[in-house]
Amino acid sequence: MGAQEKSQANSNSIQRVKVYRLNDDGKWDDQGTGHVTVDYLERSEELGVYVIDEEDNETLLLHRITPDDIYRKQEDTIISWRDPEFSTELALSFQETAGCSYIWEQICNVQRSLHFSTLNSEAFHSMNSELRELPAVELSTLPLILKTMSESGIADQMRLTDLILNDQDFFPKLMDVFRICEDLENIDGLHMIFKIVRGIIMLNSPQIFEKIFGDELIMDVIGSLEYDPDISHIQHHRNFLKEHVVFKEAIPIRDPHVLSKIHQTYRVGYLKDVVLARILDEGTVANLNSIIHANNAVVVSLLKDDSTFIQELFARLEIACHVYFLHEFCSLSKSLQMVQQLRLFRDLMNEGIFDIIADTLQSEDKKIVLTGTDILILFLNQDPNLLRSYVVRQEGIRLLGLLVKGMITDFGDDMHCQFLEILRSLLDSYTLSGAQRDNIIEIFYEKHLGQLIDVITASCPNEEVPSSSGKSSGFGERVDTRNGMKPEILSNICELLCFCVLHHPYRIKCNFLLDNLIEKVLTLTRRKEKYLVVAAVRFVRTILSRHDEHLINHFVKNNLLKPIVRCL
Repeated sequence: MGAQEKSQANSNSIQRVKVYRLNDDGKWDDQGTGHVTVDYLERSEELGVYVIDEEDNETLLLHRITPDDIYRKQEDTIISWRDPEFSTELALSFQETAGCSYIWEQICNVQRSLHFSTLNSEAFHSMNSELRELPAVELSTLPLILKTMSESGIADQMRLTDLILNDQDFFPKLMDVFRICEDLENIDGLHMIFKIVRGIIMLNSPQIFEKIFGDELIMDVIGSLEYDPDISHIQHHRNFLKEHVVFKEAIPIRDPHVLSKIHQTYRVGYLKDVVLARILDEGTVANLNSIIHANNAVVVSLLKDDSTFIQELFARLEIACHVYFLHEFCSLSKSLQMVQQLRLFRDLMNEGIFDIIADTLQSEDKKIVLTGTDILILFLNQDPNLLRSYVVRQEGIRLLGLLVKGMITDFGDDMHCQFLEILRSLLDSYTLSGAQRDNIIEIFYEKHLGQLIDVITASCPNEEVPSSSGKSSGFGERVDTRNGMKPEILSNICELLCFCVLHHPYRIKCNFLLDNLIEKVLTLTRRKEKYLVVAAVRFVRTILSRHDEHLINHFVKNNLLKPIVRCL
């Protein structure tokens, strides 16, 4: 099979890699990105490594595998070697560790075959030519088919794969025999079919997977894997999938192709994680994961282009289960290409997703609030500017206030850390620019900084400390800051303040000098928790590391190091 033809057939499932070549200056040059496979060289009995460009199907790399000890596996994702034919160093950098392990195992298998096989190339040719066709699929030929499967070497396996794919009736007939054996309670036949189907799956052929995981065959294939001879009792996988697995549609999905992909994804995942979990190798697991990944991409892509579906989704988002569905929908978008991901998130923003999240953050259900923060983090990981552009609008000011309120609310777990990370990302001056940066920072300092400082002063032992001049949070009521505030929340406030000192030194300096905020933060030194005292010391050290003359004079004039010295 030619290299370009193989790429076109396997483009969705073979492993994705970058190819690097060591130049004369000792630096690695990027040769491009493509898909790697081990296959026969054209017009040759030798096996080699092919890398086919993912964009134009041109050959990026063609390397004949040698028995010499030249290959090295590094850091689970890199395979490198010195090519003796071209006297140059080459390296493959894999996107996934499982893909690297699979190709490494393939190379090692070829080397072992070259080392220990007593067959020369003529004998190889003779052996391959003997396997010209598969036995007819009948109950009486099951032992012969099993013998053919179990005794095939690496070269024969490729030939075997081609024969199976070229026989359009192989799988339907095999499943017919399976049903006959099951009706007759022919346990020996069922055990043989289990071994045959397992062997076919272990061939790890994407084209075979496409056939056996289709709607017509997949349940029979799973059924044939219920009769494992190594397990004393019959498994009941089909019964579980039919009777106990309930497909719930939060939003009705009317496209039959989408429904088919969703069902196939679950069944392939069940087969990988349950049915064959103990016998699959890394390479096969990698290809099954690729199928799941590709299916997720198809589902999300088709749903995002369905305007009726998106409108119905947002019309129902007041119900909790639909918020969970929205989170899963956004999570699955990772399967899309980067440009498609960005387009999807922009469409969701234009549909009003941030208004929905703002309502979600006010829920009494902690799980719903956590789901809302998870969705915001997905947006920030994709493109922080989408959320930033929203919070500077009039309707977005409420969301920023809710994030601050969430950070100082005790949810009974570590959810306040989620809010901290979101606020840090929104206020990150290194990735902000222009008017957007100035607006977000100004809103935060005007409306919410004093709110955070008041939480600290209200949570420390009483002593005369003037109230901060921060304005109302915009919720119509003061945030509850009784002395029962969780210490971890106070520590997170300190961490956010240190972040602000580093990112907005001039803006926060005004608050330090005018509102006496440093003295209020230093009330943490009166707390009994040592890590809060350390947090206050770290805050002071962060300020002094700026070497700002005005702030240093402020420390001296107000004797602000006294609480620090008192802690020694």
